[in-house]
Amino acid sequence: MPLPLTALIIDDEPLARQELQYLLDAAGDVLVLAQGTNGIEAVELIRTHKPDVIFLDVQMPGLDGFAVLKKVLGHDKKARLPQVVFATAYDQYAVRAFEVNAVDYLLKPFDKARLVKTLEKVRLRRAAQTEPAAGAVIGNSNGLDTSAEAKLDALLKMVEERGALPITSPARSGKVVVRAQNRLLLVDQKDVCFASIEGGTISVVTKAVEGDSNCRTLEELMDQLDPEAFWRAHRSYVVNIQHIREVVPWFKSSYQLRMDDRKQTEIPVSRSQTKRLRELFNL
Repeated sequence: MPLPLTALIIDDEPLARQELQYLLDAAGDVLVLAQGTNGIEAVELIRTHKPDVIFLDVQMPGLDGFAVLKKVLGHDKKARLPQVVFATAYDQYAVRAFEVNAVDYLLKPFDKARLVKTLEKVRLRRAAQTEPAAGAVIGNSNGLDTSAEAKLDALLKMVEERGALPITSPARSGKVVVRAQNRLLLVDQKDVCFASIEGGTISVVTKAVEGDSNCRTLEELMDQLDPEAFWRAHRSYVVNIQHIREVVPWFKSSYQLRMDDRKQTEIPVSRSQTKRLRELFNL
């Protein structure tokens, strides 16, 4: 019987750590050895525990996730670097960088199905490292094969270059296209109450209109929206803060948002976004 995966969770947000611990416990066959709250702790925990995988927040005070990896490798070139799963709540550029460079990621708020797939990847890679097939390329002394290490180096370089450049937002027209009753309607952003995704279809709801968006993902829709007004309260929902009618206390210190659309729709707030909710409304 295979040994359970050993893991570290590194994130400066307590709610994000709790959410990930909960999902890993539910997934089974994963032993979380420790949690860290910043990059300095992460470096020490990696050296001490030598886990199979680290779930590493991208943006943290002190050392960010990328600096943690550089610090570990810089201290000991022969150190065995665990498999790395980045956690990020931020833009599509970062997500694309992770995909291109074959470093896995989890987008906040965390998705259970996505985590299960990530764990499958980690187990397969661990098996490949410990039991290489005949003729396979053997990894180098830190546990990564040459191509994986090269990709990690490329990712670090990409992030450093990006950090030196101004980050610009895509042009926003102030309008959202909504497909309803065989018509393409141009709706003012300020009139959008919320948007949701189910079965690959994004619905956009206003007080007067309900229809579908042409966007394929909520991230794509968010790129068109004013970040000061719209908030990703849950992995399946984007809400217009100005259209929140009521904050409803819910099960186990969680919350729901009652919107001001005609149906007074109630939208869940994910555990990892509870901190942001409290900041928004001084709860």
